[in-house]
Amino acid sequence: MVVIGIMIGSGIFIVPAQMSRLIASPGWLLVAWAVTGVLTVTAGVTYGELAAMMPQAGGMYIYLRRAFSPVVGFLYGWTLWTVIQTGTIAAVAIAFARFTGVLWPQISESHYLVAPVHIAGRYSVSLSTTQLLAIVLITLLTFLNSRGLNYGRILQNIFTVAKIGALLALIALGCTIGVHHAALAENFHHFWAVRNATPFAAGMSAATGAGLFLAICLAQSGSLFASDSWHDITFVAAEVKNPARTLPLALLIGTGAVIAIYLLANVAYLLTLPLPAIQHAPADRVATAVLQSIFPFAGAALMALAIMISTFGTVNAMTLAGARVFYAMAHDGLFFRQAGTLNRARVPGWALAIQGIWTVVLVLPRTFDPFTHTYGNLYSDLLDYVISAALIFYILTIAGVIRLRRKEPDAPRPYRVWGYPWLPLLYICGASVILLVLFTDRTATTWPGLLIVAAGLPVYAVMRRRRG
Repeated sequence: MVVIGIMIGSGIFIVPAQMSRLIASPGWLLVAWAVTGVLTVTAGVTYGELAAMMPQAGGMYIYLRRAFSPVVGFLYGWTLWTVIQTGTIAAVAIAFARFTGVLWPQISESHYLVAPVHIAGRYSVSLSTTQLLAIVLITLLTFLNSRGLNYGRILQNIFTVAKIGALLALIALGCTIGVHHAALAENFHHFWAVRNATPFAAGMSAATGAGLFLAICLAQSGSLFASDSWHDITFVAAEVKNPARTLPLALLIGTGAVIAIYLLANVAYLLTLPLPAIQHAPADRVATAVLQSIFPFAGAALMALAIMISTFGTVNAMTLAGARVFYAMAHDGLFFRQAGTLNRARVPGWALAIQGIWTVVLVLPRTFDPFTHTYGNLYSDLLDYVISAALIFYILTIAGVIRLRRKEPDAPRPYRVWGYPWLPLLYICGASVILLVLFTDRTATTWPGLLIVAAGLPVYAVMRRRRG
């Protein structure tokens, strides 16, 4: 439930629009999702060896620290706290609030309680009703998870079952009564044809073989983000019954189930909407467009309700899991000292509070485009920057399986990854190719991520000195 609940957020309902503009082919769009599936399931299966070997709170932080060095583990934890976990919670909480606005129009990003106060031209701070609802959601779920693991568990099970049901209903509707003759003619009679491809570089688009390869790689930034956080279950490994068996199974079943659902969802989109309608869905809300084509008067409201259920469960799961990493870091003297303590409910209450406070802080700053006079969200830019940095940490963690096999050959390994070393190498090679393409073709949103990671080095030096 944690693996599935964290992976399925709002991405699958929106990301296919951007991917289809890049790839411009129904068949190759499904191939791009299949590539994401191979990488994600391969990573999950490989990751299970580390999870069974080190069933401690902290997950990837613990694995990187042991396989490489404490500084590598800290840099991951630093990036997780500053952007990856907290920024994603903020983004999903805002998504929850935005779709609540579909049902309750008073919730709007243009309905301000505190109008934007501009700082340094391109940045501002504001409080809209959308931001306020996101803050209320973050605060509520932080509080409930601080009351004990049982609260988070019950919420997670309820909302994960609900979101799976909503997605399966969407797939069933799209593959039955939603099937449209125009979509069949447009998408499946020209399944592999690339048409009206959006250029993504000077003179480069998916219309050529090399361009198609690059487009599929670039599209992974969207599909991998929609499939991200599958590893968060290992953050709570110390609280899992029989972790040596449960964690590898959870990673395999969870990632496999989500990827299967994602592929079926894209098939449903292609059966219901012609490719141009997917590419140009209003606000990229492909799933909403699908339901509106089936239920013209109620589709938007039904989809809003489904996404609210989905995002609520994702925020809960990420809130529950992330605090355990900061708890583990505090035990090593590399985070706020109070975060290393448990409250009366035997959960890291201080770590949850610190995570929640920083997440709320990330909700408030806005970006401002002086040319279009539109506002964005600072956390959105930060997440764009660290997607590639997070991929580096994933590659290092999978490489850690190979390193620990050599470094600690006699260490107990209740579960060993199938097909070693070829399966880990498959992920490392595939993810490295995507990473190389992102760093060469998306320089504006990749290199800044390394600066965020590097900013942790002086913090690590101060923490080490203080601990000494």
